[in-house]
Amino acid sequence: MVKHQPLQYYEPQLCLSCLTGIYGCRWKRYQRSHDDTTKWERLWFLILTFTFFLTLVWFYFWWEVHNDYNEINWFLYKRMGYWSDWSVPILVTTAAGFTYITALLILALCHIAVGQQLNLHWIHKIGLVTTFIATVITMCSIAQLWDDEWDMVIISLQATAPFLHIGALVAVTALSWLISGQIARAERASTQMLTFTAYFAVVIGLYLLPLTIYSPCIMERKDLTPKPTIIGHRGAPMLAPENTLMSFQKAVEQKIYGVQADVAIRQVYDGVPFLMHDSTLRRTTNVEDVFPELASEKSSMFNWTDLESLNAGEWFFEDDPFWTASSLSASDAKQARNQSICKLADMLELIRDNATVLLNLQTLPSDHPFYSAFLNITLETVLSSGIPQQAVMWLPDAERRLVQQVAPGFQQTASSKADAQKLRDEGFQKLNLRYTKVTRDDIREYAAANLSVNLYTVNEPWLYSVLWCAGVQSVTSDNSHTLSRLTSPLWLMPLDEYYLIWITADLISFTVIVGVFIFQKWRLGSIRTYNPEQIMLSAAVRRSSRDVNIMKEKLIFSEINDGVETTDELSLCSENGYANEVVTPMDHRDVKLRLD
Repeated sequence: MVKHQPLQYYEPQLCLSCLTGIYGCRWKRYQRSHDDTTKWERLWFLILTFTFFLTLVWFYFWWEVHNDYNEINWFLYKRMGYWSDWSVPILVTTAAGFTYITALLILALCHIAVGQQLNLHWIHKIGLVTTFIATVITMCSIAQLWDDEWDMVIISLQATAPFLHIGALVAVTALSWLISGQIARAERASTQMLTFTAYFAVVIGLYLLPLTIYSPCIMERKDLTPKPTIIGHRGAPMLAPENTLMSFQKAVEQKIYGVQADVAIRQVYDGVPFLMHDSTLRRTTNVEDVFPELASEKSSMFNWTDLESLNAGEWFFEDDPFWTASSLSASDAKQARNQSICKLADMLELIRDNATVLLNLQTLPSDHPFYSAFLNITLETVLSSGIPQQAVMWLPDAERRLVQQVAPGFQQTASSKADAQKLRDEGFQKLNLRYTKVTRDDIREYAAANLSVNLYTVNEPWLYSVLWCAGVQSVTSDNSHTLSRLTSPLWLMPLDEYYLIWITADLISFTVIVGVFIFQKWRLGSIRTYNPEQIMLSAAVRRSSRDVNIMKEKLIFSEINDGVETTDELSLCSENGYANEVVTPMDHRDVKLRLD
């Protein structure tokens, strides 16, 4: 009597089921396959890989522009007409998309590692395409609306490139296990050679990448220039509402170099200069509650009596532009809530003996009563305040020759790049530029011409450190209380030490990769294992009957060579689960005769 037994006892494979189930919704054993991945699924894998790198770049970009979140919100406020913190939802959405794509890629790589056929589920395909399109549209929008911000990526790499290189080395070295396994399993020599060449081209390129890395912080400590002085942007706007007396008071308490009254000195109908960044009062006051009919009116068209009645502090807690309102003490919070619009004269009196001031102003509307006299009124207010002329950095270009005659001690400050000698001939002592608009060579050229460079707006310590190493003399910052506590750049590395780390990391990586390839070649190349689970009808359909018979014969001989004295009948499962061939027990001679 012939007794039928299963070819193999199937143990539960929870990890494999989760792997194929999450990726392709193939939770059952019969749904999985070790067959080669189809061309379409390979294409989807390439799309997934490309989308991963695209979302990685976008996530890195949005993480590094944290320095400019408030500037981005202000940019969108001018276009949309209302204030909202757009940085948080964009960052959360970017992080979610990147995490999703990364998870899919890890699952795909695990499929390849265990020899499972790739079969991305259609829901994931929709999610992949949606993430790809959304990322492309967002990146193109930023490039079109605010192309300057992409310069931030180049600057950030000056701080992060040495460390990103180490991380990339670790990732590529870890992939050697997967790549070497694929090469060892490949049946065609051309496939092996192509995979090997592509992988090692990436490895060699990564080993030589430091030749293209530049960072001003790779230098000797003795060559480090003095710490850049700090100018408080509209006072200390992270600790108090911007352009209020409390904000400037907080800046003075930090003993920083100076403060900036940003492009917002205006003259009202009674001729009183005051400080306001926006052209209207909507964002930083409660004008919509007190004078709703005048909410969209230019701030320079109000009289001082009406301006004094407005609250300029409550918005700071409602909008929380820097996420710092909750950190204020109870007394500071109470004081901040009761702030009002600040006069220019009051601010100058506060900083007169404590700090310098960077002043800028815009022209008034042509129908303003003081349109032709606003410059003289501003100069008179500054000069009558008692602040030393040398402590005033004058930024406006209007009537600059007149200003130089009336106040020859003012530090004339240019707002755009120009030839150093030309600037000196025109009487400039300083330049006030955005940090993305200047290079290290520019800074050195201006320093050689005795021109000081101030860069705005620098809030992040890593950016401040890079500019410090580059030799910048001063920066304008919203985060002056944090930057003022830095005693040295976040990292500083001599060139010889950097070379040592670079070469050591490359040697370790190369040693590990070679060892992994040798081990995988020994493990997979010299030992052939024929898994009965793979001999399925689905495989037989794609292979010739001769290939299937060879696989059966090798399976029989593997059992005989292992010392099996009595073998059970071997049943090869067909698609409907019934046995299509039975191999009865026989000795070695019978097998040989039958095979012959």
